[in-house]
Amino acid sequence: MSSSTEPVAPEEPYAGALYLTRGVNATWWYTASAVLFIELMVMSFWVLTVAATDTRGALVLFMAVGGLLWCASTFLLLLDYRHRIDAGPGVPWRRLAFPLLVAAAFGAVAGPLTGSWQLAVMPLVQSLVLLNWSRGVRFRVVIAATVLLALLAFVDSSASIPGAGTPWLVPVVMGALLPSMTVSSLWFWDVMVTLDRARASEARLAATQERLRVATDVHDLQGHHLQVIALQLELAERLLPRDPDAGMEQLRAARVSVDEARQGTRDLATRYRSVPLSDELANARDLLRAAGLEVEALIDAGAAAAPASALGPVIRETTTNVLRHGGGRHARLALTRTTDAWRYEIANDAVPGAEPGEDGSGLDGIRRRIDEVHGTLAVHAEGEEFVVVVTVPSDAEANR
Repeated sequence: MSSSTEPVAPEEPYAGALYLTRGVNATWWYTASAVLFIELMVMSFWVLTVAATDTRGALVLFMAVGGLLWCASTFLLLLDYRHRIDAGPGVPWRRLAFPLLVAAAFGAVAGPLTGSWQLAVMPLVQSLVLLNWSRGVRFRVVIAATVLLALLAFVDSSASIPGAGTPWLVPVVMGALLPSMTVSSLWFWDVMVTLDRARASEARLAATQERLRVATDVHDLQGHHLQVIALQLELAERLLPRDPDAGMEQLRAARVSVDEARQGTRDLATRYRSVPLSDELANARDLLRAAGLEVEALIDAGAAAAPASALGPVIRETTTNVLRHGGGRHARLALTRTTDAWRYEIANDAVPGAEPGEDGSGLDGIRRRIDEVHGTLAVHAEGEEFVVVVTVPSDAEANR
C-alpha cells in the first residue's frame, strides 16, 4: 500500500516536471547574466578609456569587437560550470581550450596596444576563475588571480601611459576586483543548487518514512489477524473429526477474524487518505504555483464540509493532469457550494490543437469516481482554456 500523495516518477520528463525545475534554471540565468554584465562593464570602461586617446577609432573598434568575443567565450565556461557538482574531478582542458585560447589571444593583442599589463592577462585570468576547480583549489586560484591583477593595476597606474590618471583607475581597479565579484556570483549559484538538492532529498526521505510507517502499520495489523486466523483454523482442523460443532464454531470465528482484518485494512487506508479538503486544495494551488503557473483560487468558506473522500482524489488527479498535459502558464481553481451540491472547477491554458477527453488525461478514472457518488463531470474548452467541472451532491459521503 502506498500513500495517495506519494510522488510517482515517470519514465520520461513531462511538462510539469520541466516546470518544477524552472526556479533553478532562472537562478542560473541570473548568475550567468551577472557574470557577463560585470565583464561587459569592465570592457566598456576600457573601451571608453581608449576612446579618449585614440583619435582614429581603430583601436576602439578592436577593443569593442574583441571584448565582446571574449565575453561571449566565457559563456561557454559558464555552461560548463553549471554542471560542476555532477562533473568528475579535474578540468576538461580539451573541451574548454577554445574559450581559453580566445581569452589569451585577446589579452595578448589588447595589452600591448593599450600599454596595460593588467589588460594583457585579465581575460585569461578571468576565464581560469570560471573553470570547474575543486573547492579548495578554486579559493587559491581566486586569491592568486586577485593579487596578480591588483599588482598589475598598481604597475599600470604608476606607469607613464597615454591618458594616465583618473580614467585609467576605473578599469584597472574593476579588473582587479573582477575575480572576487565573479566568484561571489558563482558561490550564490552553488548555494542554490545545494539547497535545491537538499529539498529534493528531504522530500524523498519524507516519502520513504511515510512508506515505512504505512508498511509497519499494515504489518502489525495483518500480522496479528493472520496469526489469530491461523490458530483458529488449526484448532478447527483438530476438532472437526472429534467434535464437529466445536470445529464449526472455530471456522465461524476465523471468518469473523477475516472480516475484522478486512475492516481494519479499510479503516487504515481511510485514515491515510482522509486529508482535509482544504489541505488538498492548498496543496494543489501550491504545487501549480511551484510549477511556474499563475494560479487564481476561489474556495468557499465552508469547504471543510465538502465531501473530501469524493473530491479529494478528483483534485489530485486533475492537478496532475494540468502539470502533465497543460503546457500553459495560467490555472484557475474554484470550489463553490450550490443548494444541494458542491461544484469543483479547474481550468488551465489549453494546448494548441488538443481536444477535451484526450487519451492519458485520467478523465475516465475521474468519471468513475464521480459516478459512484451520483455526481456529474463536464469537460470542455472555453476559448483558450481547458475546463473540468465536477459536481458532487452534498451527501456524497453517505452514497459511497
